[in-house]
Amino acid sequence: MDRLLQGKVALVTGSGRGIGRATAELFAEHGAQVVVTDIDKEPLEEACSAIRAARGEVLAIEGDITDKRFPEDLIQSTLDKFGNLDILVNNAGYTWDGTLHKMTDQQWEAVIDVHLTAPFRLLRAAAPFLRERAKKELETEGRARPRKVVNISSTSGTRGNSGQANYAAGKAGILGLTRTIAREWGRFNVQANAVAFGWIETRLAQARENNVKIRRGDAEIQLGVPAARRAQVNTLIPLGRPGTPIEAAGVVLFFASRLSDFVSGQVLEVTGGL
Repeated sequence: MDRLLQGKVALVTGSGRGIGRATAELFAEHGAQVVVTDIDKEPLEEACSAIRAARGEVLAIEGDITDKRFPEDLIQSTLDKFGNLDILVNNAGYTWDGTLHKMTDQQWEAVIDVHLTAPFRLLRAAAPFLRERAKKELETEGRARPRKVVNISSTSGTRGNSGQANYAAGKAGILGLTRTIAREWGRFNVQANAVAFGWIETRLAQARENNVKIRRGDAEIQLGVPAARRAQVNTLIPLGRPGTPIEAAGVVLFFASRLSDFVSGQVLEVTGGL
């Protein structure tokens, strides 16, 4: 197998489950040293165990990506362990749906915080390293090595979606952030791209029927999509089914690898044809 990420260091947020975990495992399979991070300890440990069982090299860092101090700690821990950072995937997130006229400030702020503010802070924390390392490479070698930013968006961000004003705004905002990074950091040979996923069958998709909830402050959030709505969406997808996390991870791998070294500032919708 051609190991597309051999010798690379990759950081994937929200990598205890779903697309994030599939991405981390695929990156390790392709030779990357992987930093996995999640707010929940148990799935984080399970992801690490799976990567180590496949003889991958991994560092696990538990924490809340929306904590203002965590992004800088995350970048520093990555550099302390591996001495480099080649790939940054902003994947962590969740939905807290509600129609716009009933949406609370807490709903709005929580979802914007995890999908837009947290990625901004993480990229800002990585900027000093990325810029200074690239400058040194330009001085000594005449060219900086390619580095990658992959931001995870959604078709809610590219098209809008009823009941998701907060999520759609956050996922649209990450596209603007992606394109700005592509312009500002292009001279440092950083390629920044985004993937806008349609229906991917993850734990979050099934969370409603499994009664999965999370707490944010004093609020308890019911995750997931009703089964009837999921079945309806499936009938609209030309391929006749939702995507899988490993199929989603394959697209992230493309943007993280040398195959996309002249691709930057782009958003790719992955929808099964919808």
